[in-house]
Amino acid sequence: MKSFKIIALVAITMLLASAVFAAHHTPVDRGKALFNDPKLGNGTTGKSCGSCHPDGKDLEKISSMPGEKIAETANNCITMGLKGKALDVKSEQMKDLVAYIKTIKPKAVEKGK
Repeated sequence: MKSFKIIALVAITMLLASAVFAAHHTPVDRGKALFNDPKLGNGTTGKSCGSCHPDGKDLEKISSMPGEKIAETANNCITMGLKGKALDVKSEQMKDLVAYIKTIKPKAVEKGK
């Protein structure tokens, strides 16, 4: 009986810890992690989105597009560039990836350049 209580206490602690972890990681945080994950879409190139687009470089224009268009563009890069499998456009992974891409804004251009 004592070992059951210990196991139950450990399980409850793990559930609470994962809930706290999830609460502090927003879709944008998770999307950024996916963007930089070479395993995204089970790609075979060993590269991530961030390999070709460090800090979202060259994605500023698509970041203002509707989410569906961003998802379509991301899947094109996953299948063609990373040689991976497209994500389900309704999946949490795609929603998180789109949320991150929407945060990418053009860098301010310095005057005189």
